[in-house]
Amino acid sequence: MLTPKLIFNGDEKMKKILIKNLNGTLRLPGDKSISHRAIIIGSLAKGITRIKNLLESEDVLRTIDIMRQLGIKIQKAADTYYVYGKGLLGLKEPDDILYAGNSGTTIRLISGILAAQPFYSVITGDTSLKSRPMKRIIEPLTKMGAKIFGRNNNQNPPITIVGTHKIKGITYKLKMASAQVKSSILLAGLYAKSKVTIIEPVESRDHTERMFEYLRIPIKKENNKIILYNKAKEFKARNIYVPGDISSASYFIVGALLKEGNKIKLEKVGINPTRMGLINVLKRMGANIKIVNQKIVNNERVGNIIVEYSKLHSVKIMPYEIPFLIDEIPILAVASLKAEGKMIIRGAKELRYKESDRIKAIVTNLKSLGVNVKEYEDGFEMKVKKAIKDNVLIQTFNDHRIAMAFIVATLLTKKGLKFDNIDSIRISYPGFISALKKLQAK
Repeated sequence: MLTPKLIFNGDEKMKKILIKNLNGTLRLPGDKSISHRAIIIGSLAKGITRIKNLLESEDVLRTIDIMRQLGIKIQKAADTYYVYGKGLLGLKEPDDILYAGNSGTTIRLISGILAAQPFYSVITGDTSLKSRPMKRIIEPLTKMGAKIFGRNNNQNPPITIVGTHKIKGITYKLKMASAQVKSSILLAGLYAKSKVTIIEPVESRDHTERMFEYLRIPIKKENNKIILYNKAKEFKARNIYVPGDISSASYFIVGALLKEGNKIKLEKVGINPTRMGLINVLKRMGANIKIVNQKIVNNERVGNIIVEYSKLHSVKIMPYEIPFLIDEIPILAVASLKAEGKMIIRGAKELRYKESDRIKAIVTNLKSLGVNVKEYEDGFEMKVKKAIKDNVLIQTFNDHRIAMAFIVATLLTKKGLKFDNIDSIRISYPGFISALKKLQAK
């Protein structure tokens, strides 16, 4: 069973969690990346976008709040969100500062839209978001004609934007693979009357491109180039079903692999090829993972994932693989707690600039568990020589992916682990603990 308990240590309140096993069938909440895009792009369409299985996490709700501040009517009835799109020219100047909370996706994608509006706006976030790099979007959006200013010499939020409908098309070579930067440029590019070309060093997740294609926006891919030539034309709304989040699925997939007797089925999960990095690596490690009932739903591939306990061995993760599993590296580290040999992850410096410094967070907690780990600027290597320690404190650094990953690690303990704070989970998966409880064997 799953047993959350309150433990008091002086004035500090901590939560102790122990998971005994994982068995059963689960349907996951909607993909976070697709949920953001459905709200944002639906707001720019002409007509009503009906969205089913939208993720109601804190991050996505921030995006909804901001689009409402920009004049878009968004309502929920039963299991469906209705976005009353006003077209490319329908947004209004906000009355106040726009607040993105902890969401990097929200601030970067919406900045792309704001760059193409003929009004003034300011967008900011919480303490964590204010430390995250924004020059990577400010530079290309400025080249497209907007006036954008950020704190610390355009490095950090708050971001002030004086936009323009006279957005120019550009050819822009990304300095690093980034779906958020790419999407920010593409959203601004909807307003450009000339061609926008983005050159990727390696492929990154392509949900924006797929949604553009689904909405019949003229976009195409040629090798490592993405070409958009919308000519500032309006596009019509279409209904969207958001598949289950593969990143959220990763915690249950790894959890099922860790303990003998575990077996789970995850239904209607998004299996976009650019998001399959973790599953590909786990299979290389010896994982028994099957994907069945595959189909295409609004231009995204969806399937059921069946996972059962497997004996794992460690592998080396190559830098070119990182963009395909960047969000799943914390849970991959947890999978490696049960793998033979040395796990090596390099080329992942971007982890330093997430909701926390995730390299530091992973290494700190692995050491607390008694794991032999070596930290690098762009990754780490680890080798487990004996059973991990019981009843130690996990520091989540207020990072949802660190919290969820190490909650899964409690499967490998007898007494559970203590957590300083798990409130951050609501950022991406408010129902995570409830889902774990559902998968406990009766």
